[in-house]
Amino acid sequence: MYDMKQLTKLKKLGDLAPGAFKGFVAFDEAAFKDGAIPLKYKELMAVAVALTTQCPYCIEIHAKKAKKAGATETELAETTLVAAALRAGGAITHGTHTLE
Repeated sequence: MYDMKQLTKLKKLGDLAPGAFKGFVAFDEAAFKDGAIPLKYKELMAVAVALTTQCPYCIEIHAKKAKKAGATETELAETTLVAAALRAGGAITHGTHTLE
């Protein structure tokens, strides 16, 4: 199912729902503009979220963007482990609901 060629269909999605799609694109661009948080860190956050949501498209896109913004493989490795720790933490804390 995962094939980067699928992303060519984004144009059709935009054509079918132009208002909402333009709004999404504008929001995405605004969220990733340099601001109080530099782009490199925003992209590392995006990688962590993509790993947590397990979106292969987002993982590939944002890992490339993070590297382009200056992120190292060491930073990406640490980002991966932070995401893994939080995902595991969610399982642990939600596991408390199984106890009396």
